[in-house]
Amino acid sequence: MAKSRVRPVKSVAGDATRGFAQGRRAAADDDAPPAPKKPAARSAAMQLAAEVDRLQAELAAARVKVTELEARADIDPLLDILNRRGFERELRRSLAYVRRYGTAAALVYLDLDHFKPVNDRYGHAAGDEVLKAMAAALQRSVRESDVVARLGGDEFGVLLWNVSESQTAAKAAELEAAIGATILRHRGARISVGASAGVAMLLPSDAPAEVIARADLAMYARKRARR
Repeated sequence: MAKSRVRPVKSVAGDATRGFAQGRRAAADDDAPPAPKKPAARSAAMQLAAEVDRLQAELAAARVKVTELEARADIDPLLDILNRRGFERELRRSLAYVRRYGTAAALVYLDLDHFKPVNDRYGHAAGDEVLKAMAAALQRSVRESDVVARLGGDEFGVLLWNVSESQTAAKAAELEAAIGATILRHRGARISVGASAGVAMLLPSDAPAEVIARADLAMYARKRARR
């Protein structure tokens, strides 16, 4: 006679107990704080550091630009030599040096003769070319240590170092000659101008305006004499 197979009876209570335990573990997992995202935090820190580096680089570039603009503020944009502001700064430094060390220095003040007719006849573009040519002629005629500047319009100033009064007068005549000998060709025309130069030696008691005023007066006296 065949034996009957007895099937094991599943424990309902055991299943319920296991299900309850699994449910508690799942609830505990849901309530637990999320694990910190370390890679994301590192990425944010790196982005912040990169942004700081970028801002620092922009700030450094801006400072360089400001320095360049400040330097260009003393330069005549047409002639690329010192303008009146830059020249007066150099004149103040020169006077301070003269007061401290007793060095001889002089200012030559030049005004172009017959420049207005150039603008009237050939136009301002030709006038600008004449000014450039005259500035170049002056720079070729002085030493590296001397200073050439445009004081305004068709007026130029030249600071000379370590010169006597007689040497300054001779240099002023040389500068007049250099300008008079400069010929500009413009659209088939030959354009030339002259110059009148006045000189003033730098005195320890001088203020910049006083030196310029003396040289300016001497220049007008020279211009009247040449007429």
